[in-house]
Amino acid sequence: MAVTTSCTTCPYCGVGCGVIASVSEHKLIAVEGDPEHPANHGRLCVKGSTLVDTQGLESRLLHPVVDGDEVDWDTALAEVAGRFQRVIEQHGPDSVAFYLSGQLLTEDYYVANKLMKGFIGSANVDTNSRLCMASAVAAHKRAFGEDIVCCDYHDLDVADLIVLVGSNAAWAHPVAYQRMVSSVESRGAEIIVIDPRVTSTCDIAELHLQIKPGSDTELFNGLLSYLIQNSLCDLEFIDSSTEHSSASFAAAEITVAEVAEATGVDSQLIARFYEKFGKTAKTVTVFSQGINQSVAGTDNANAIINCHLATGRIGVVGAGPFSITGQPNAMGGREVGGMANQLAAHMDFQPEHVATVETFWSAPNMATAPGAKAVELFEKMADGKIKAIWIMATNPAVSLPDTQLVKKALAQCDFVVVSETVKQTDTSVFADVLLPAAGWAEKDGTVTNSERCISRQRKLVAAPGMARPDWAIIVGVARAMGFQTGFSYGSVAEVFQEHAALSGYQNAGSRLFDISHLKDLSESDYDQLQPFYWPLSSKPFANRQFPTSSGKARFVPVIPGPVAQKTNMEYPFVLNTGRLRDQWHTMSRTGTTAKLFAHQSHPLLEINPVDAQGIGITSNKLVRVTSQQGGLTVRTKLTENVQAGHLFMPIHWNDQYSSVGSVGQLFSRAVDPISGQPELKHGAVNLALVTPELWVRLFTLDKLSEPLLQQFEYWSVTPSRCGGWEYECTLSKASAGSMIEQLDRLYSHCQTSDYTDLMSASQRRFAVRERQLMYALSVGPVLAEVSEVVLPDQIIDGELDWRALAGAVNDGPSSPLVCTCFEVSELAIVSALAAGCDSLDQLGAQLKCGTNCGSCIPELNQMLKKKALKTNLTISG
Repeated sequence: MAVTTSCTTCPYCGVGCGVIASVSEHKLIAVEGDPEHPANHGRLCVKGSTLVDTQGLESRLLHPVVDGDEVDWDTALAEVAGRFQRVIEQHGPDSVAFYLSGQLLTEDYYVANKLMKGFIGSANVDTNSRLCMASAVAAHKRAFGEDIVCCDYHDLDVADLIVLVGSNAAWAHPVAYQRMVSSVESRGAEIIVIDPRVTSTCDIAELHLQIKPGSDTELFNGLLSYLIQNSLCDLEFIDSSTEHSSASFAAAEITVAEVAEATGVDSQLIARFYEKFGKTAKTVTVFSQGINQSVAGTDNANAIINCHLATGRIGVVGAGPFSITGQPNAMGGREVGGMANQLAAHMDFQPEHVATVETFWSAPNMATAPGAKAVELFEKMADGKIKAIWIMATNPAVSLPDTQLVKKALAQCDFVVVSETVKQTDTSVFADVLLPAAGWAEKDGTVTNSERCISRQRKLVAAPGMARPDWAIIVGVARAMGFQTGFSYGSVAEVFQEHAALSGYQNAGSRLFDISHLKDLSESDYDQLQPFYWPLSSKPFANRQFPTSSGKARFVPVIPGPVAQKTNMEYPFVLNTGRLRDQWHTMSRTGTTAKLFAHQSHPLLEINPVDAQGIGITSNKLVRVTSQQGGLTVRTKLTENVQAGHLFMPIHWNDQYSSVGSVGQLFSRAVDPISGQPELKHGAVNLALVTPELWVRLFTLDKLSEPLLQQFEYWSVTPSRCGGWEYECTLSKASAGSMIEQLDRLYSHCQTSDYTDLMSASQRRFAVRERQLMYALSVGPVLAEVSEVVLPDQIIDGELDWRALAGAVNDGPSSPLVCTCFEVSELAIVSALAAGCDSLDQLGAQLKCGTNCGSCIPELNQMLKKKALKTNLTISG
């Protein structure tokens, strides 16, 4: 078979890894890291390595759907255009909105913003990047005059000190994290982690400050005060290249003892951090969601930037504040004005910028004021002020806070359009019109990663069914609305050319974002475009000139404030959220692959053992978590990685994969008043033990229908490694018989076999039809005594391996995978350690774990440390 290869980029996190994709017979067959791409030099994390596995068609949306009926594109585009126009005619342009995504390509983002802001005449176009990077954007603009990330990944290669703040990079940005590991191992660089949790990123940390959530401003104000008091500031840089330092220095006055009180961290540890920062010229401060997702997110980021301005660590190699983005093209969206308070090409709603964009676009209805930011946008929809919305490549019914209000808003909205690659998400169920979008491997365009590197994403295979690229769908709607002149693009390259031209239009050096040298790029040159950085001339601010009216960077006085969602007697626990290693956002893509559930297969709430003991909870128990906004039921995981009084839950689960739904339903709609970014790192909740009568593990060949799922009090589902689906559920004894009857009706004409274990009061059952396993279940009163269900690979020639059905009841859940790349389980590693393996090299040689993407190395190191500690205790004893 002929195999062709193409260079493209990974569609997951903001690292922006280059990928070499292999295609044969019009199918993607393999991916590997691109050794020539500057972002990753050949590395891929486990999510990137499994891109082939997530390209299936089983869940794909293949046709436009209007009011439940499949239609052709002309009908769908006319329906969207017509209904938007009628809403605008009746209620004005601010009655409609777009909600976009960092999953879109820059060209998609560009035409969407042009249509809404220049032709419809409203700025009600925002993006899920509002939940991710809005605070960093606002902080950059306050300090530098423009949204400029100062650093690139090379700075991580040469820095002597890397401070990670609110960033579990080992899981969220694994390839960038591996560069930090290399700096530690090859050059002796030091890592300091500032995070309320013990995460895998702490594996290489010389120092971990486990601060209270919401105390970041006090910590960095204290650092600035320390730098001043110990004469560690670059006074020449401050005098020549900054302004407003005096007010900022006054606002930052706080003692180390006061910082210790505010953060809950020992004053000696704080002093060690301050001393290391003060004496290390090559210091990079990497910050992410732990800083941004706060009602003080912008102030948090400016407090960090202030410390780098005070030491002159801006515009120099190996130093600077480094905001790393969560999504593959959050930066590209910022470049084209993807947020409601921005215009394209790093312009905003200053009158001169409005006039510039209006002239360039020949815009007939140019928006002149910012629109509604994400949370406000859905509040306005709930209030009936926004009556039509088009949602593209995102799932706000899961990802936003207070998802009950989001769902209410979508349910009552007059007209909802959703562009998606998959048939059903928590958001798409509210759609009046569904538009099938091309997926990652099926469209052309560009993305910009966290370090300002623009790379091509290339079409590898034809889009299935009637799916189209997002930019083409938007252009189709624009033309149907009568805007043919502004949307006459014949190709995605023409969109890029216009975007590049606008970046230089009436710029004259006033904005650093300028890629206008590419405005005349030919189609063939666009196809061959290699990764490049902006600005082209040098590292940002290397000349000590800033895009402000004075040409100087600005210190920003920062005064600490309280969190919005405070704990109290009724809601005494602090809830934190974040990503898992092997999942992505709301799992519409990674949720189709069994391999990516092997590390953590079900939603879990992490709780400190001290708190668990206090309320009588152990691991693998169900608890009801409630807040002022709502509640959910979830299984527990006891771990000292969270502090006493604190809880952690991942962001990924939703109504498609669990009755737990979205953790967002527990958070209020409190936002940073400057950036509009919601507070998703500090919720206030309570816990109550839930005691189910029966636990069920269930395999079914087909995903269960909603009526059958309603039999269960709690359920969670993962794709099975053998095909089909595996469920973990609870139900009442009274419902058990009805549940089995419904399964038998669903899978009629089956041969069934049953086994009862009298010792544990557990039962097992399986059903085979025409030599194929249709369903299998295991039921018992205690989860630990409910064995794994029979799976199809245990059925041989239509006959069950009876040892699997009647096997030991206490087998319990299968061992989770630590190394997903080579499918190495925790049990296999424990066995290898017991047999004498004492190092990463030995484990890698025997099991291959840790030898590919490196994402599992922190956990391997933890297991090695536990073994060493146990050995030392035994010897001492």
